[in-house]
This record gives sequence, C-alpha cells and structure tokens, in this order.
Amino acid sequence: MTRRAELVAAAEQLVAVDPAFAGVVAEAGAPVLPGVRPRRRHFAELARAVVFQQLAGKAAATIHGRFEALFDAGPTPEGVLELPLEDLRGVGLSGNKAASIRDLSEKVLDGSVELDRMGGLADAAIVDELVAVRGIGRWTAEMFLIFELGRLDVWPVDDLGVRKGYALLHGMTALPAAKALLPLGDPYRPNRSVAAWYCWRAADTAAPS
Repeated sequence: MTRRAELVAAAEQLVAVDPAFAGVVAEAGAPVLPGVRPRRRHFAELARAVVFQQLAGKAAATIHGRFEALFDAGPTPEGVLELPLEDLRGVGLSGNKAASIRDLSEKVLDGSVELDRMGGLADAAIVDELVAVRGIGRWTAEMFLIFELGRLDVWPVDDLGVRKGYALLHGMTALPAAKALLPLGDPYRPNRSVAAWYCWRAADTAAPS
C-alpha cells in the first residue's frame, strides 16, 4: 500500500468511527502527512523545532535561516559544539534556545539520545528520550513523531489547534482540557495523527511541520 492509500484508508476509518469528521474530511481531502524522512535530517529538524518554539513564523524562519547558514552542510551535533556560544546567540537565538541546541548536541554525541535508532523505538520511548533534552517538551517530541518519523498514532492533546478543532467538530462550547481529551482519542487508534490533522483543518490552523 502506498503512503497516500494508507492515509486515505485512515481518513475513511476515522469517519466510520466518528461521523463528526465527515464534513472536514470531505472538504480537506486526504491528509497531508509525511512518511519516514532520512535519518540525517533528525538532528536538524529537532534543532529547527527548538528555534521555532514560542516565536511567530516569520521571525522564527529568519533566525532559523541564519542558524543554518552557520554550517556548510546543515547543522550537526559536532558542528554546533565547535561553535562559540556567542555565534549561536549572534544569529538571534535566546540564551535558553542556544543552551537547548547545545544540550541536544551533547546528548546525541554521548548516546543519551540515539537518533539513528529512533525509527525502531515505540512512540512513548522516543518521547521519554527527547523530553530529557533541555528545552524539548512533550509537544515538540510529538511533532517530531508525526512530521519527522511519520508516525500515525500520535494524539497531541496539549496542542491548542487540536483541542479547538475537536471542540468545533463536536459542538462543544468550551475547549476540552488536555486530560479530558486524551481518552476521547482512543476510538481513533491506530490513526490518531490523522484525527489530529483534521482537527487542525477544522480549526483552520496550519498543521506544524
């Protein structure tokens, strides 16, 4: 089965278990979610996620572009640690974000975070490994699972767009709390990432990438 066929089937299954999604599925079409990306991208994508945290898209993109320009062939753990901290700060990274990217680099190199083997780990194990890095929380780890590793059964209940979209689709007058939303995703297994994508669409929110 091709990736597109897999996603179409997942969308059909979602509507079958929860008809509230029928309208947004019909309007948005098949979900746009990546397959597994090359492993060499994993470090660069996690560094990008740190840069983009809590920043407006344009400002984050500018800083991220400057950060990537520090490296001839893209950021690597070795390359980050070879740079003085002042160089990282000089491209617009805050002290906390620079420290987070350096901590990620150190943990990759000392084996605490084994990016090369993550494709074979369960989702929960990957989240546990990543949240041990300074500045990487559960939301960032879940976005990595969905958009870098192509995992289809992630339910990011802390995401405001997912909570808003779920509420709109189900006629709720208030956003569900993350704790309350968690079990509500159980019927969508093993395709909760697909349900999240349609929640983003329903909320008219650009899915993180």
